[in-house]
Amino acid sequence: MAPNPTIMQAVEQLGYRVTVGDVATQSGLNVAQANQGLLALASDAGGHLQVSDTGDIVYLFPKNFRSILRNKYLQLRLQEWWKKVWGILFYLIRISFGIFLIASIALISISIILMISAANSDRDSGNRGGNFSGGFFFFPDLFWYLSPDYDTRQRERRREKRDLNFFEAVFSFLFGDGNPNTKLEERRWQEIAMVIHHNQGAVVAEQIAPYLDDIGEGSAKEYEDYMLPVLTRFNGQPKVSPEGEIVYYFPELQVSAGKKYHQPLSAYLEEFPWRFSAASSGQIMLSAGLGVANFVGALVLGSLLRDGTVAAQIGGLVAFAHGIYWVLLAYGTGFLVVPLIRYFWIGWRNRKIVQRNGDRLSRARQLASADSGLQQKIAYAQQFAAEKVLSDEDLVYSTETDLLEQEVERSQQIDAEWQKRLQRGSGE
Repeated sequence: MAPNPTIMQAVEQLGYRVTVGDVATQSGLNVAQANQGLLALASDAGGHLQVSDTGDIVYLFPKNFRSILRNKYLQLRLQEWWKKVWGILFYLIRISFGIFLIASIALISISIILMISAANSDRDSGNRGGNFSGGFFFFPDLFWYLSPDYDTRQRERRREKRDLNFFEAVFSFLFGDGNPNTKLEERRWQEIAMVIHHNQGAVVAEQIAPYLDDIGEGSAKEYEDYMLPVLTRFNGQPKVSPEGEIVYYFPELQVSAGKKYHQPLSAYLEEFPWRFSAASSGQIMLSAGLGVANFVGALVLGSLLRDGTVAAQIGGLVAFAHGIYWVLLAYGTGFLVVPLIRYFWIGWRNRKIVQRNGDRLSRARQLASADSGLQQKIAYAQQFAAEKVLSDEDLVYSTETDLLEQEVERSQQIDAEWQKRLQRGSGE
């Protein structure tokens, strides 16, 4: 089984020397997952365990542990390969909708021109070529988008502003740009862990509430049932104050392998609103306009195709358009209907997000303007606050070196300490 990528990333971010509490705080994983994942990673990547005199464990990893794992696990190599391949495939899928739109409009336009020209050939046969050639000028920028140096020109533009190209804008108009809150749960638990870490492992429920969605009503809120998932995830322990208030402390999150800089914390967990599209307003209008043109063109083509004799006489491209007409009509309809449905759906989702953000912001403001009772409760929680940083001097055992060598080294350190004390005593 391949190691957990989240734990691997946390180990790198923390400088390759970590405790279970460090990884749980950095990644938001529960303590049991972090502990099991670190043991598996240390076993697979040649990591070492360092044990302090208090029984706490530090995990030390080589800086090239990813290379070690890559050589060991075929699955990791395949994942990296598939990530690159999927990036290319997904980009081709994105631009395919724009390409199909251009191809659909071009096919419909040329077919209409050919059919009209054929119908009028008896009266003005010389106009057929002129009418046909005009169809190619409907999309003056098509060859610019497909030109070999298009990417170079786009990169120059993106240095000033990140713009989508035409084909990317069509995909964005149709399907949007993905869920902006895909990592919401990961962010939630990371921020909760950081709040606990900033308060040295001891908090009250009101300090955690701004990062949760539903804290319940009535007795559920009064008895702080919403703290149960937090306690379970980070092995927390409740304590009751003399006034009957509950506070919570988390021993594993109080132990660190090194002094860490406190990262800035947001006052509450903020969900990001959904955007209709990352394309510019001009690109959205262009995509919508082309979609309308494609749909109207499909309806006109359908009315002309009702005269089957004309299509049969012309054959070739028109016959092909006749064969896939319902595909062209379905695509033209979907091109307009899908964004319209998304527009109303996004509005509904964003109203829900605004409501949840408002609830969390309200709890954050209540915490910022804490009354005397809440301040007293926070002060009681600080009695359980502690921060233990494990340095090399605290270690009594490490798997880096042989146990006998460690015992000899430790005996030498004890002898040196006794010699210093004896020298100080004789000097007095």
